[in-house]
Amino acid sequence: MWHRTQISELFGIDYPILSGPIGGGFSTPELLAAVSNAGGLGSFGAYTLEPDQILAAAQIIKTKTDKPYNINLWVSDVDVSLIDYSAEKIENAKQLFKPYFDELSIPLPDLDTNIPSRFLNQVEAIFEIRPAVFSFIFGIPSKEILDECRRIGIKTVGAATTLDEALALEEAKVDAIVAAGFEAGGHRPSFLRPAQDSLTGTFALIQQLKASIKTPVIAAGGIADAKGIAAALTLGADAVQLGTAFLATDESNATPVHRAKLFSEESNYTVLSKSLTGRMGRMIRNRISEEVKQETEVLPFPLQTRLMGSLKAAAIAQGKTDLINFWSGQNTVTLKHKKASELMQALITETTRLFQQTTENPEK
Repeated sequence: MWHRTQISELFGIDYPILSGPIGGGFSTPELLAAVSNAGGLGSFGAYTLEPDQILAAAQIIKTKTDKPYNINLWVSDVDVSLIDYSAEKIENAKQLFKPYFDELSIPLPDLDTNIPSRFLNQVEAIFEIRPAVFSFIFGIPSKEILDECRRIGIKTVGAATTLDEALALEEAKVDAIVAAGFEAGGHRPSFLRPAQDSLTGTFALIQQLKASIKTPVIAAGGIADAKGIAAALTLGADAVQLGTAFLATDESNATPVHRAKLFSEESNYTVLSKSLTGRMGRMIRNRISEEVKQETEVLPFPLQTRLMGSLKAAAIAQGKTDLINFWSGQNTVTLKHKKASELMQALITETTRLFQQTTENPEK
């Protein structure tokens, strides 16, 4: 009965398997539904969407599943350093990346530092939709927001990259905490200390959290198959969250070339870099991540993303894959499923088999 955990009971799901809430346009209702309909918790990363777009996505989701699901937002979606950010620094960053723009024969974009946060308006959409779960990264929502979630029956899930962040989330009385190990693909959601100072591995972080908090823990980072699930649950996690394995499926909105990269040997070489977005994230290494070192100052998030947006589009159009950020976690060696429903069934069947073997042969 490995699948009977605090999380499966809390969320009303059959299996404590969550798809990572891959934002930035990678989530789809189809991917969410495939996971939720198989008994897990499908997730939808919505931090880049306007409230009306989130509402529209929820309408589509309703046509594809009646099972519990999760919507994810970023509490901090604009760096505070953007306030009064100097024109000189913007120009320096433009000149740093100008050779790549020249290589693709495209102009540098005009940039405006006036980028308002979407978060509070997005939360209003969450209240209207009332998903079973509302997860968030890069901070903790206000007490008023969390209280309203409790009042209307939405379970809340925060992400922690360190024990201190988990303790802060527990103090805020969230329903569950994601232990976000540094092996995970995508952005590092640290919020108490800089991401480069918050690089605990998943399995160490699970044990730190289970020794110090009572809130259920969801393990994330480097888990891509049944063995990873069994290991995480054995260490005390109450559920697991898989990102890259679901990103690699046809139902995700990753480009065909991105999905192909995840199944290639190139995915064995990932790096943590802020060069493409302004916030540290794990991706398959590319020319820009190799040449623009971590200590190099780039623009704050999301201004750096806006600087690189046209470059990425042109690189895709021209087939310059060495200039594109392909998000990926560290563990891709066991990826083999290209359909989300097939991946879910394999995870469930193989994890069940592993726990049965352990029960039957406890010495192994």
